[in-house]
Amino acid sequence: MKVKVIPVLEDNYMYLVIEELTREAVAVDVAVPKRLLEIVGREGVSLTAVLTTHHHWDHARGNPELARLRPGLAVLGADERIFSLTRRLAHGEELRFGAIHVRCLLTPGHTAGHMSYFLWEDDCPDPPALFSGDALSVAGCGSCLEGSAQQMYQSLAELGTLPPETVFCGHEHTLSNLEFAQKVEPCNDHVRAKLSWAKKRDEDDVPTVPSTLGEERLYNPFLRVAEEPVRKFTGKAVPADVLETLCKERARFEQAGEPRQPQARALLALQWGLLSAAPHE
Repeated sequence: MKVKVIPVLEDNYMYLVIEELTREAVAVDVAVPKRLLEIVGREGVSLTAVLTTHHHWDHARGNPELARLRPGLAVLGADERIFSLTRRLAHGEELRFGAIHVRCLLTPGHTAGHMSYFLWEDDCPDPPALFSGDALSVAGCGSCLEGSAQQMYQSLAELGTLPPETVFCGHEHTLSNLEFAQKVEPCNDHVRAKLSWAKKRDEDDVPTVPSTLGEERLYNPFLRVAEEPVRKFTGKAVPADVLETLCKERARFEQAGEPRQPQARALLALQWGLLSAAPHE
């Protein structure tokens, strides 16, 4: 199972997952369809489906154009608000694309219909992969926009029980997430080390994805709501209350911070050969 990481828009990621034996491919969160199709052509794969984590514009905006360019393409997700949806998925449903298995995990909180996708191959040395959209990011999670803190806690708790391997999230928010994590746990050596690493990646304009669930449990405060330093920071004891306070404190932290210049994703894409040499439209 091969995963192509594709930076798009200001700080989004879309992904192309390739089953290397059959050359069948599945896309996750299509925001820029022409760029995706360029990579599909370069890789010589057959795109059979799109997995959309949620309906927000920056994760689903490319679905209508892609469906127009590829008639019969399956566009899958859990929310009827997803553009060009062809079939609504249910929690716990399992799909198969070639040798790749997909387990659909409803993870409400950021949106009511947010779906995360856990992918693996049987008898394969490659680790399984979680595509978490905005439910879980490197050292953070998405804002709780349409659900309760209890729902978000349950979603993150479910993701936290998965094997401690690869996580591909929806945004490049790692640096700011780790800066907040350091405020929550200033004595956490894992946070300190990861922040130093992320700063170097940011200077080099290199993505910080993927992460692993094993690592996230060490420095992501939203997965550490039962830890004493995180409880002490929030002044709460019940996990959902700890999470709710963390979300509020992070929002204040972001509002107080200096606006960051967006990273040069287009330059990065050119360096990786993701854009053609054609003039900009």
